[in-house]
Amino acid sequence: MNAEPLLAAMPSGDVLELRPAGSWIAANVSKLEALSGSVKADVDRSRAVKLDMSGVSELDTLGAWLLEKLSRRSPSTGSPAEIVGVADNYSGLMDEVRHVNRHNPAPVPAPNAALLRLNDLGKATVGAREDIAIFLQMLGALFMALIGVVRRPRSLRLTSLVYQLYRIGWQAIPIIILITFLIGAIIAQQGFFHFRRFGAESYTVDMVGILVLRELGVLIVAIMVAGRSGSAYTAELGSMKMREEIDALSTMGLDPVDVLILPRVMALVIALPILAFIGSIAALYGGGLVAQFYGDMGPAIYLARLHEAISVTHFKVGILKAPFMALVIGIVACSEGLRVKGSAESLGKQTTTSVVKSIFLVIVLDGLFAIFFASIGM
Repeated sequence: MNAEPLLAAMPSGDVLELRPAGSWIAANVSKLEALSGSVKADVDRSRAVKLDMSGVSELDTLGAWLLEKLSRRSPSTGSPAEIVGVADNYSGLMDEVRHVNRHNPAPVPAPNAALLRLNDLGKATVGAREDIAIFLQMLGALFMALIGVVRRPRSLRLTSLVYQLYRIGWQAIPIIILITFLIGAIIAQQGFFHFRRFGAESYTVDMVGILVLRELGVLIVAIMVAGRSGSAYTAELGSMKMREEIDALSTMGLDPVDVLILPRVMALVIALPILAFIGSIAALYGGGLVAQFYGDMGPAIYLARLHEAISVTHFKVGILKAPFMALVIGIVACSEGLRVKGSAESLGKQTTTSVVKSIFLVIVLDGLFAIFFASIGM
């Protein structure tokens, strides 16, 4: 039979004596919490606590823990409370409860800055190795899918390819023309401004022609495509991954690489050289307008000087980079989209990562091509 739980607080000098009685069990949890709360203020003000449990008729873990919490509350001296009158059948339970959370964690030493940097370097190395493995895995999957298309041309999803070409190619032409036109105009203006001091304004045309055709034309276009189309690819595939549409394609017996990734990457590889050509022409046109209105150089003189300064080799060097840059952008964008987890935060993170990685790899690839073409005399 459960006896009504009671708790008396009897101060005796600097010592507060607590006398619980009755049934301190989980069935009386509401009353026990109320009793504990009623004496907390007295416990906090006391210098020492004595717990007399001779009146407790029933006790379980909940009751023992409430009493133990009261015994731990105040003493400013840090000395443990004195517990007396524990029945033999409850002494083991009280001993177990008294040892809970008694051990203070060892102080953690301040981390070494050099070790932290070394740890960050190790994590970055492991992450880079994982990124390279995923890149190569996606490249191999695309290669196998392309072999399948060569064997069975009808398996190519032509409608999807044409639609992606329209999206990343045709719709991108206005912004590509605008940006590259401005880039060409700025380069020409700065060239005339600085070369005029040395009486060498005509060399501005050489700088604009060579720089645009070999480097900046394709590089600016690739960076814009990475930010515009690469991010869109990552967001699209990531949203499909979150809604389990890609898993549904696999369940239906369709390869997501054939259905989703191959048309997108092929569209990029086809569209980027065209966009790079259009962008280069727009940049040269922008340089020609600046030459006419700022450098007092007529169109005929500009074109004649441009014809002397550049050759087909310069155009080849620039345009040969475009398909490889497109391949890198497509692989990175699609692989990052497939790495999206089930949250919007993950989608945003992978989209940002996709753009950053694509731009970084495009610039690195451009540098490697520059070294390669210089080594072979182009």
